[in-house]
Amino acid sequence: MVAKNAGLPATEKDLIDVDHVIGQYYDSIPDPDVAEQRVIFGTSGHRGSSLKTSFNEAHIVAITQAIAEHRKAANITGPLYIGRDTHALSHPAWKTAIEVLVANGVRVRIDANDDFTPTPTVSQAILTHNRAADGTQRFTGDDLADGIVVTPSHNPPTDGGFKYDPPTGGPAPAETTNAIAARANELLGSFKTIRRVPFEQAVKSDLVERFDYREHYVADLGNVIDFDVIRSSGVRLGIDPLGGASVHYWPLINERYGLNIGVINPDTDPTWRFMTIDHDGKIRIDPSSPYAMKGLVDRLNNGAWDKYDLVGGTDPDADRHGIVCPDWGVMNPNHYIAVCVEYLFSGNRPGWPDHAGIGKTLVSSSLIDRVAASIGAKLVEVPVGFKWFVDPLFSGEVAFGGEESSGMSFLRRDGRVWTTDKDGLIPDLLAAEITAKTGKNPSELHKDQVARFGESWYKRVDTPTTLAQKQKFAQLSGEDVETAKLAGEDITAKLTEAPGNHAKIGGLKVTTKDNWFAARPSGTENIYKVYAESFVSPSALDNVLDEAKDVVDKALGE
Repeated sequence: MVAKNAGLPATEKDLIDVDHVIGQYYDSIPDPDVAEQRVIFGTSGHRGSSLKTSFNEAHIVAITQAIAEHRKAANITGPLYIGRDTHALSHPAWKTAIEVLVANGVRVRIDANDDFTPTPTVSQAILTHNRAADGTQRFTGDDLADGIVVTPSHNPPTDGGFKYDPPTGGPAPAETTNAIAARANELLGSFKTIRRVPFEQAVKSDLVERFDYREHYVADLGNVIDFDVIRSSGVRLGIDPLGGASVHYWPLINERYGLNIGVINPDTDPTWRFMTIDHDGKIRIDPSSPYAMKGLVDRLNNGAWDKYDLVGGTDPDADRHGIVCPDWGVMNPNHYIAVCVEYLFSGNRPGWPDHAGIGKTLVSSSLIDRVAASIGAKLVEVPVGFKWFVDPLFSGEVAFGGEESSGMSFLRRDGRVWTTDKDGLIPDLLAAEITAKTGKNPSELHKDQVARFGESWYKRVDTPTTLAQKQKFAQLSGEDVETAKLAGEDITAKLTEAPGNHAKIGGLKVTTKDNWFAARPSGTENIYKVYAESFVSPSALDNVLDEAKDVVDKALGE
């Protein structure tokens, strides 16, 4: 259900008390015997709130010590690149991590400008460091680098997040995060005994090195995006960093490549008072949400469109994108992904491997499947989580990886890997390239696709659940779907493994010719998510969701 204040400007009662949130980070001590207060790595790192005693100093000390022990056991001897976003808890957690890392003798590379550090720039820095002389990526040997990003992504301002990137530069696989979380939980109750070097002393030590993430990343962007075609076209790109970590990157991109980029809102504020309320009544910087983006859209519709041909946005750690077009508003990420893959795989990246496919998560739109089939591109469908794209991007099995929650990355123009984590900046820049090259903005190209492949209706519904019920999702099987039809159509598949890599999806996906649903538990919250799509009608989508709920409730013993 959509909250009554969704899309309305944040009021004072919606805002956090920043001092209180940070104070609780230091003052509250988690109880390792309480499940909700333990270290839990979801699809991408540990997340929680200091106000719920689920993201506190103790957690970060224990997790960082576990990471230090892991990298020693794995013989990772190079620098650790560490970044942070604009959440209130990110800076104190970043400082805590550095204290523990230095005490463990780890070389740490922090931003040279004491600035925010987007997730993709950490991934790009790791991969560049680990590149062999012949241009290939290496995963063994001396001086391998890894990284940490302190971010809970687009989650509310009360939240904190902490994720580990191994030498592959992307989200760590489950076996790594499970081991780190298990060791961190062993340490949690005695975190005060873990050695630390006071921050002011640590940051001045020889182990802490300054690294210009912004210069390093921006100078390399020309190997991913065709800036010549953007520059010659004169496309006017507006960017709203939405108070996130990309805020100081756009002026340098504009200057370096001679573009016409206007930064709409350069302000940062950990209360996020400049946002409109998201669908559930919370402040959330989700650049793909029409509710969270309503303030920007209203501003554009009240005259600001005179300055721009299209507008892009990024979330707090800049690993998610949002595309806004004057004739459409905020694009659904599924629709934009479909536009991107048709453009990229239709001769506009001649340096990409011929065999490389399109990677998508299994909860992304089937419009992508129809586009892929029309251009003869291989489709690789994986479970939820960008970690599933890490190896395929390295191997060239996929040249593009995208997910319905507005995360994507793709190869460099010469076919080498760019980032193995989500990058929210390159999709915004690609939108300008697409507009410049085709003469149509992404929403106009989406309309063309609808005319060819049909219109679809897509929705995700979140339902509160318990830890015990979440665990039952692992036991879901096709036998839990007793009917042979879904929304009046014959069921064609009942999946508990992803077709692209045969990995368990942690839930269930059911498909027909024109409908599908997928149900899976959240990795970070006590909710389960049902995704559904219909190429028939909005009412058919409602039927799919109703029938999906019946299947899940019965399977969970409701």
